[in-house]
Amino acid sequence: MAGVLRWKCSYTPFGWHMGFGWHMEYRVVCRVFNVPKPTVHRLVHKVAQNIWDNLGRAIRFPATVDLPAVGQGFADISRTPAFHNVVGAIDGSHVRIKPPNCHKLDYLNYKGFYSINMLTICDSNGRFLDIYVGYPGSVHDTRIMKNSSFYTAGRYPPTGYIILGDGGYPCLATPICLITPFKEPVQGPEQRRFNHYHSKGRSIIERAFGMMKTRWRSTLFRAVEAKPTFAPQVIASCAFLHNVCMDNGDPLTPDEDILRDRYDPQPPREPMAYNETSGNDIRNRLAALVSGNVQAP
Repeated sequence: MAGVLRWKCSYTPFGWHMGFGWHMEYRVVCRVFNVPKPTVHRLVHKVAQNIWDNLGRAIRFPATVDLPAVGQGFADISRTPAFHNVVGAIDGSHVRIKPPNCHKLDYLNYKGFYSINMLTICDSNGRFLDIYVGYPGSVHDTRIMKNSSFYTAGRYPPTGYIILGDGGYPCLATPICLITPFKEPVQGPEQRRFNHYHSKGRSIIERAFGMMKTRWRSTLFRAVEAKPTFAPQVIASCAFLHNVCMDNGDPLTPDEDILRDRYDPQPPREPMAYNETSGNDIRNRLAALVSGNVQAP
């Protein structure tokens, strides 16, 4: 199993190669720029390493003073003021790779292709706040989350705030407040209404992945032709540059085929661990707030 790489980040231009593939396109770049293939290979790895070393300068959690604005952003996109304390949406995204001969089945995900998983939290604009990339595709999103530092150290979200996740995650109050939709079939209009607005707020993470994969389509929407030890740097570099583009006023409409690829069946929900407490009471109160059956504190 490949090692898990923790990414954090300075703007360094990643250059023209992000729009190309890998080994075959190296030869194209060599001809166009009249440079040896080893030089192109070395520069690609050097730039990726430079981005990796500086990830925290573009991918980071918001400052405490900015959290109310982040929450207002989620209230706006979900169309309910009940979500004013939502400060993130979480999900994993499978990036296709050509698997190694060793431990090949570790990379075969539940969708039926070989991949590396990138776990991400984004804000209401689709800007990545944290990424955790490197696990083989067979590993469940929940297990990846439970090995991340924001979960183990309870770093995000801060007390009083929540993040939204899909039905593959457990609904939690601690060690982090992660609120998921009610399990289908729902029990009554209040739960149905909550799931509707929850989906509106959470769907921004799907669009964030869609924007990133559309922007770096030739690299991320087909099998990354890089070793599993280097592929996480490629993926992290794309996430870094996605944020750089967003910060410079360059959003993107995701391609439809990429968005369709995101809406595949989810893996089954994993149960809560011994150190976790249920978020059902918080979810029930939010559902009542959404339906106007209680007043906000």
